[in-house]
Amino acid sequence: MSRTAGPGFGEPAPGFATQGVSNPRYVFDTAAGRYLLLVIVHAGPAVEAAVRALERRRKTFDDTHASAFVLIVGDDEHRHTREDGLPGLRFLFDADGSIAARYGASADDRWLLIDPALHVLAAGPSDQADRMIDRLAELPPPARHSGSEGMAPVLLTPRIFEPAFCEQLIALYRDKGGEASGFMREVDGVTTLMMDDNHKRRSDVIVEAEPLQKQIMARLRQRLVPQIAKAFNFHPTRIERYLVARYDAETGGFFRPHRDNTTRGTAHRRFAVSINLNADYDGGDLRFPEFGDRTYRPPPGGACVFSCSVLHEATPVTRGERFAFLPFLYDEAAASIREANLKYLDPALSA
Repeated sequence: MSRTAGPGFGEPAPGFATQGVSNPRYVFDTAAGRYLLLVIVHAGPAVEAAVRALERRRKTFDDTHASAFVLIVGDDEHRHTREDGLPGLRFLFDADGSIAARYGASADDRWLLIDPALHVLAAGPSDQADRMIDRLAELPPPARHSGSEGMAPVLLTPRIFEPAFCEQLIALYRDKGGEASGFMREVDGVTTLMMDDNHKRRSDVIVEAEPLQKQIMARLRQRLVPQIAKAFNFHPTRIERYLVARYDAETGGFFRPHRDNTTRGTAHRRFAVSINLNADYDGGDLRFPEFGDRTYRPPPGGACVFSCSVLHEATPVTRGERFAFLPFLYDEAAASIREANLKYLDPALSA
């Protein structure tokens, strides 16, 4: 199938970020983990016709089993008065038609039914809309869309840090006190640190003492790197950031679904590592929406390792506080990418 034809059955739905009603940069693939009905419709009467078709089966879209997105192409005269119908129905805007072009909808409206792993189940013109909506009720629960409950491609491995070392890192955090943690986003071609407590609530401490950094690296080399080599046939040689993080119930600490390598300043990252330092908390587990509802939680001192390309989230902490050591690992080939992309990094981040 040619690129202009748009994605068909079994093909990945192209990712995109665009303006929504309440979110100036809605990242479409963060909605993974449920069935998605993407309605690409050109501005004008066809928009209201599409909305009416969705509203007739409004209960189908609950943000658990399924969600609907109306992507309006071109200049929508009602843009500033539109309101999302939550749960389940959201408006997105494609003023220049660039997203529609990627979906083969530059000239005509197009409806796409997308599975929880962001692959196309069905695609067609608006006269197939009712059939697609009806099909949603026949589909299995999102977590079983592949035929059985999904398993994320992660490595869970215990005994990376011994209990006393976990306590040492927690004590370091308490001694220094954490600072609010942001996340990376590309703004006008520059990888920039953003702060938004609707997207992430966490506080961090950077391990700056070189002797302690060496102790951490020794444990990773001896205990974790061999496991990564065995599980992923990857041999990390470098680490980005020595960071102790804290999520707490007081703020409902969480990190919404995201990927760790989506900007030029982070493109070198290969694997994310989450080493839990304690166990006395509820919530705060890792979840990988594209691979089902299951959550993952290594024991204290144990690690969860996964590709930086995989969509993941830290669920809210509902009791106590969770401490974790959170580095990124990469190799020499990726180090060359990092060096080449330093020019795209906000100077404030490398100061």
